[in-house]
Amino acid sequence: MSSYNMGASTKPGYDIANKSREIIKSLIDDETKDLTYEEKDIVERVVHSTADPEYAKLVKISPTFVETALNCFDNKEDILTDINMVKSGITRYDGEVMCYIRDERAIKLAKKEEITRSAAAMRIAAEDGFKGVVAIGNAPTALFEVMRLVEEGQMDARAVAGVPVGFVGAADSKEALSQTDIPYVITTGPKGGTPIAVAIINSLLNIRKK
Repeated sequence: MSSYNMGASTKPGYDIANKSREIIKSLIDDETKDLTYEEKDIVERVVHSTADPEYAKLVKISPTFVETALNCFDNKEDILTDINMVKSGITRYDGEVMCYIRDERAIKLAKKEEITRSAAAMRIAAEDGFKGVVAIGNAPTALFEVMRLVEEGQMDARAVAGVPVGFVGAADSKEALSQTDIPYVITTGPKGGTPIAVAIINSLLNIRKK
């Protein structure tokens, strides 16, 4: 079966998934023709999760992202998410998927430092020794904080799926990520969100299971 099963577990489900993949490929073939198999799979999953072919033009993947993330998963390194919805959507991983947004330490730190809970959650993760892949689907402040922590040597974020959504800070945070040395996936502009972050990570996890 294709790695691109969209959660299907029965023959009718696989048939629908395969038909969907054919349609998506026909819509975005020109935009993905120069991508690797793994990169195409990521883009196709993002398009499926949004029903929006425009994402084929918006998704940007750094040359080392796929290999770095897959190596992290093979080593069972952690996945850190900015919100629980992203965490809940990540499936079939035999390592740990973490989210600190409801951690009491993050809540207290956010109040004390007058920062967002999402940014505080990244700080607490760093204090706890996080090492692995970061998936940001909601909060630009979390992405900015990850970049700061990495730059200052306080966090070992090996690869980042940085796709926060919104009109305040999202585009700027993703553009900033693309200027770092961190292996990344971004969506340019304000578009992004939980489904995109989940699609990126699950694409690689399914490829790894093949």
